[in-house]
Amino acid sequence: MRKLFMLLISAVFLNATIQAQKISGIVKDEMGKGLEKTTVTLLRAKDSATVKLNATDKNGNYVFNAINPGSYLVKVTHVGYSPRYSKPLAVTAGTDFTVPEMTMVKAEGVLQGVTVSSEKPMVEVKADKMVVNVEGTINAVGNDALELLRKSPGVLIDKDDNISLSGKNGVQIYVDGKPTPLSGADLSAYLKSLQSAQIESIEIITNPSAKYDAAGNAGIINIRLKKNKSFGTNGSFNAGYGIGTYGKYNAGLALNYRNKKVNLFGNYNFNHSFNTNTFTLYRDVADSIFDGNNVLTNKSTSHGFKGGLDYFVSKKSTLGFVINGNVSDNDIKTTGLTNIIYKPTMVTDRLLQGDNTNKSNRSNVNFNVNYRYADTAGRELNVDADYGLFRSKSDQLQPNIYYHPGDPNALNSEIFSFLSPSNIDIYTVKADYEQNYKKGKLGVGFKTSITKTDNNFGSYDVVGNAKNLDVTKSNQFNYKENINAAYVNYNKQLKGVMLQAGVRVENTTSTGDSYGLNADGSVNYSSKQQFKRQYTDPFPSASLTFNKNPMKQWGISYSRRIDRPAYQDLNPFLFKLNVYTFQKGNTELLPQYTNSFSINNVYKYKLTTTLTYSHVNDVFTQLVDTTEISKAFITKRNLAKQDIASLNVSYPFMYKSYMLFANLNTYYSLYKADFGGGTRKVNVDVFSYNLYMQNSLKFGGKKKAWTAELSGFYTAPSVWQGTFKSKALWSIDGGLQKVIFKGKGNLKASVSDIFGTLRWKGTSVFADQTTIATGHWESRQFKLNLTWRFGSNLVKAARQRKLGTEEELNRTQSSGGIGGN
Repeated sequence: MRKLFMLLISAVFLNATIQAQKISGIVKDEMGKGLEKTTVTLLRAKDSATVKLNATDKNGNYVFNAINPGSYLVKVTHVGYSPRYSKPLAVTAGTDFTVPEMTMVKAEGVLQGVTVSSEKPMVEVKADKMVVNVEGTINAVGNDALELLRKSPGVLIDKDDNISLSGKNGVQIYVDGKPTPLSGADLSAYLKSLQSAQIESIEIITNPSAKYDAAGNAGIINIRLKKNKSFGTNGSFNAGYGIGTYGKYNAGLALNYRNKKVNLFGNYNFNHSFNTNTFTLYRDVADSIFDGNNVLTNKSTSHGFKGGLDYFVSKKSTLGFVINGNVSDNDIKTTGLTNIIYKPTMVTDRLLQGDNTNKSNRSNVNFNVNYRYADTAGRELNVDADYGLFRSKSDQLQPNIYYHPGDPNALNSEIFSFLSPSNIDIYTVKADYEQNYKKGKLGVGFKTSITKTDNNFGSYDVVGNAKNLDVTKSNQFNYKENINAAYVNYNKQLKGVMLQAGVRVENTTSTGDSYGLNADGSVNYSSKQQFKRQYTDPFPSASLTFNKNPMKQWGISYSRRIDRPAYQDLNPFLFKLNVYTFQKGNTELLPQYTNSFSINNVYKYKLTTTLTYSHVNDVFTQLVDTTEISKAFITKRNLAKQDIASLNVSYPFMYKSYMLFANLNTYYSLYKADFGGGTRKVNVDVFSYNLYMQNSLKFGGKKKAWTAELSGFYTAPSVWQGTFKSKALWSIDGGLQKVIFKGKGNLKASVSDIFGTLRWKGTSVFADQTTIATGHWESRQFKLNLTWRFGSNLVKAARQRKLGTEEELNRTQSSGGIGGN
């Protein structure tokens, strides 16, 4: 019996030895002496997640016991020294690993802490996303969020500012990890109010896990706003000026105070811009040709703000509150002349002069309360409650005056005025919980959100100084959407394979009520048109990463996602945009669903290749149809299907002070639909690609105080919204940066679109109508920007261990965005 017992003990010990390895090493200073009390962090190589923490002994030695096979990195930090990272470590079963000796180098100008002076690469490719680090990019100066997206790898912005990714038009925009409920023109206007001075990075997530909302067929683009993680009292000031045709300027101030119990942060940004755009629209329909030329000028003033408090209840718990928002005012003036040509004779019959004005204001404010609990056993709970409000109002004057060619006297005129206030309120509660389970990580969570919209559209006939409401062309539309979701997600490192699998279930209930208006502008409730929908869908996701050889990692993944129609696209009312163009919603517009399969390879942690196939059912497509013979109305319909195959290749390169990032995104897309045969068919296939490249070079002696940057992109001809074929688009930006104020400041100068090539063109042939649209904007600009940082810029290692990891600091200061996960 004793021998049997000893055999069992030996077997258990042998199994533990095989399954759990040891990683050890030594840290020394510049004199070759062992460095005591150095913080040593074991990171997972795949995503830099913290696995274990330790500290060196008096001789500089450290050891991590019971480590599972896999690929890891070792990070070492010490007060007064610059952080160091090891090369990737491939830990195999049954073999202990000794990390090569690591030597710490003292950081300059540091007395009692570690100066945070590390520089992020311009673009990072991680296991689950691509990150564009806007904060450190010279050529990002003076751009708004929409322009930054236009210049991001794989992203395409069409003529109507719709966003697509790798050929797919279902992109969900997040801000600080929270989805925005806006779409179309509202989303475009909001993104234009976010300035680069407010933005830290842009994350492009093409295969989100079950933890994320299922919305976003093409994936998620998350815009992370700036935050400060330093201790003590500190802040920064920035100011910028740019000029193309007209001048524009911006400024911002950020303040932060942090100690071991509390973190107070806030920032404010101001932007004033004056821009010009040129737009032409050619329509050939029935017996008429409409050839229009328009020049738009837009004066815009925006204010952005963010403030919050994090209270560190204990080493494990953090309670936070955040408020952020944007307020903007816009004054758009359009000067337009349209030649109306009679096709049988090709003679200009009339001229239409349309000099429009549109004054609008938009505001959004978001409130968030958040709680985080995390312990050393791997348990983590995050709870968020959010309320967001959006308010907008547009006041448009649209005169339409007709002339005979060569005759200055007006034939006749039609003058309209449109008032369209809109209110959106969003309520969200969500919770996410993770814990270790069966040698892996189990995550569960739920989310409930309610979105309410209140939209009024008043159309007025203007006669002299009087405005008369046209009740036949005015509308009130109320929409409510409730989404309840729950998910489970599990990941585990097996022998040479990382497994991740999860499923999210979402139940959607929506109601839309459309009403006419009475002559006094009140709602005519007796004219109610209503539609209701309720549906429940599962959204599975899974991935396998074969990481036995960390230098050659392969992965396969699958996900199912959804895009729900925007509320504006469901309103059945026929809106009059101008005398020849109308817009109408479609109550029968269905959600579009996407099934995506991907294979990816990461070679030597640099060359990343991803091949993806996606099948999309009921694709949203914007159609320009005909009404009243020669008039057009814009609506959205569901295409039968879309098949997309895409290949994405990215490679970062560094040599001494030179850094390069290159990305090639190619795709083949096939659209098919039949809306009644003949010319009402859509059968479009397209092969397109997007090339993105960014270069930087540091120079100027030992301190490398100067940085030069050259970046650009090229987008081959593609298809917008299913029916518009576009021409190629490309641009190159260049800039210089000088470090000033003893490292406390930066002076940046850049020129965007150096060769003035950002000129777009789209052609559509549908329903016996040919439409050709072209345009360009004030894309070539010279920009100057000054940034000055003041106060403490130290992150003290001992306090950071007490207060949590960098990921926790990011999460608490990022809470309070739009909506909720």
